Amino acid sequence: MGDFENKAEEFGGKAKEAFGDATGNDELKNEGKADQVKSNVKDAVSDAGDKIKEGADKVLGAFKKDN
Repeated sequence: MGDFENKAEEFGGKAKEAFGDATGNDELKNEGKADQVKSNVKDAVSDAGDKIKEGADKVLGAFKKDN
């Protein structure tokens, strides 16, 4: 899932949370909070993957320079 999809999920979660809060629907409010957490976790995993790839690229680049 890309950044756009994660932001859309986060925004949708905020909307659900707000609507649930406004209508007194705790189930919808909690579902919205869960959507936001899920989006944030996906962002964190994606960022970690990017950092791992960057680190691997640096190691491979250094290895290629030495050989």
